[in-house]
Amino acid sequence: MLIVLQQEETLRTALDLSYPRPQFKRNKWMDLNGTWEFNFDYDNKGLKEKWYKDKAFTDSIQVPFCYQSTLSGVEENSLPSEVVWYKKQVKHVEQPTKDGKVILHFEAVDYYTMVWVNGEFVGDHKGGHVPFSFTLPSEMVEDHFTITLRVEDKTSCSQPIGKQSWKEDNFLCWYTKTTGIWQSVWLEYVSDSFLKEVKMTPDIDTAEVFIEGFTEDAGENALLDVNISLFGKTIQRASAMVTYNKVTMRLNVSSTSPDFRLAYWTPDEPNLYDVTFSLRDGEKIVDKVDSYFGMRKVSIRDQDILLNNERCYQKLILDQGYYGSGLMTPDSIETIESDLLKIKRMGFNGVRRHQTVADNRYMYLCDKLGLVMWAEMPSSFEFGDEAIENTTYEYRKIIKKHYNHPSVIAYTPMNESWGVNEIHSNKQQQSFVNSLYYLTKSLDQTRLVIGNDGWEHTLTDVLTIHDYSQSDQNITEKYKHDEETWNGAPSVTSRKYNFAEGYSYQGQPIMMSEFGGIAYTEKEELAESWGYGDRPKSKEEALKRFEELVHAVMKNDVFCGFCYTQVSDVEQEVNGLLDHNHNYKFDPNEIKRILDSLQTGGFTFE
Repeated sequence: MLIVLQQEETLRTALDLSYPRPQFKRNKWMDLNGTWEFNFDYDNKGLKEKWYKDKAFTDSIQVPFCYQSTLSGVEENSLPSEVVWYKKQVKHVEQPTKDGKVILHFEAVDYYTMVWVNGEFVGDHKGGHVPFSFTLPSEMVEDHFTITLRVEDKTSCSQPIGKQSWKEDNFLCWYTKTTGIWQSVWLEYVSDSFLKEVKMTPDIDTAEVFIEGFTEDAGENALLDVNISLFGKTIQRASAMVTYNKVTMRLNVSSTSPDFRLAYWTPDEPNLYDVTFSLRDGEKIVDKVDSYFGMRKVSIRDQDILLNNERCYQKLILDQGYYGSGLMTPDSIETIESDLLKIKRMGFNGVRRHQTVADNRYMYLCDKLGLVMWAEMPSSFEFGDEAIENTTYEYRKIIKKHYNHPSVIAYTPMNESWGVNEIHSNKQQQSFVNSLYYLTKSLDQTRLVIGNDGWEHTLTDVLTIHDYSQSDQNITEKYKHDEETWNGAPSVTSRKYNFAEGYSYQGQPIMMSEFGGIAYTEKEELAESWGYGDRPKSKEEALKRFEELVHAVMKNDVFCGFCYTQVSDVEQEVNGLLDHNHNYKFDPNEIKRILDSLQTGGFTFE
């Protein structure tokens, strides 16, 4: 507890959470969140009438909150609209140079976005959860300029929508729909040639980091300088020539200290190496980016998941990524920080970010705090060519967004056969999930991949099971060292087979990746809300059941970890350890006592 409290005090005084992308930080930027002009387009006539020219919009909205949320400021009695428009008049804080450019960044806009600057079309993007940007020449944005967006979000199950309801109302564990901008918008000022992105791949076994840099319009004399520091001291410098807008280098980051060779990233000690990238044209620095990486390794040995070649028991909690009056957008980044600190304080060492793609600063805080993270692709809910295309496009960008974060240790492209409902025997759907498994491995070989989390697995690195039985005896009796059990349908609640036809258990590590979900609320008006199992009649009964279920999993040494459902209540669902306002329902010391009170399966919890 003392360590967590010290981390909380240190983080709250040391972190600058204003910049939207902390792992790729430039000094010259401009925040575009705040008030935008806004208009509904109920009849879908804006394109025909060229609203991107001189149309006066009649409403306003607070970006980055979607119009369905209270925090957007849009009138709640507005009828739902599949098409909405945004407009922002921008006056530069920092003037772009004549030989420079401006990058317009959108972290997430749901779903199909068209963008104009000063009435001139600059591009479009399809996909509701992933970042995109447009590079604008300085002459287009000289002194002030106008950004106009048209966003179309149809109620289509071929779109990856995650936990957004595709029906008129919410139901079960599906929530209010999100349309339009719902994550940050910002500008960056760059030269004509600049650093577009980097990939940093740590290798603790050789004490090296492999760096790949990608540039835009770098000239013949372009060089990339890299300065790596640890605890404020430079430990490595290097420079390499840029060829065809790409540069690679493999750098040793061993320490000369006799106490350690590497400063590993772990949940207990989340050490991070700072790195500065400087793009030079001859002797002139044309771009500078601050970043960081962690030296950590994720691997499997027998039925164990290893972190840095040591057994790692994962005590994860499911995070739906919903924040009350902001829906999928928190009222402030400090709310994310507060949630993750509470998760740590309760004794969990990681999160499974479920069916949403988090803000860049969420992963940054996991990196800084020491919380391992599973990243997940939001599901579509029907199978076909369009769904395959949409899912594959966004999933590739999700991998790119998470690649450099040491906290991220696993990807989940599919969950509970959503969107591949006939995967048990349908070879085409099995092939699709397998294609996502191999796509992940082709883009990132450093992390685990759970092909279809929960049941009906095809290719997977981990056998994951979902079981919302509210009886600890059921869990104890069902899960034993029995290959017939693993190939069968042990879950009391789902009755689904663990493996699809043609696939079987191959000795993978086994995790209970969803369980618990104890529905408990003290508020009478929420008595008819949704949740798993019979309602506990008191806080004491709910806490007792939590202890029984958690210990039933932890005592079973076939499991190498678990993920408890869930962090907070969300709309009609009341399964959280935190309430709708993200306040504790239970004493966090009691939750931590329960999670830390066992020594079992070769693991000690201290």
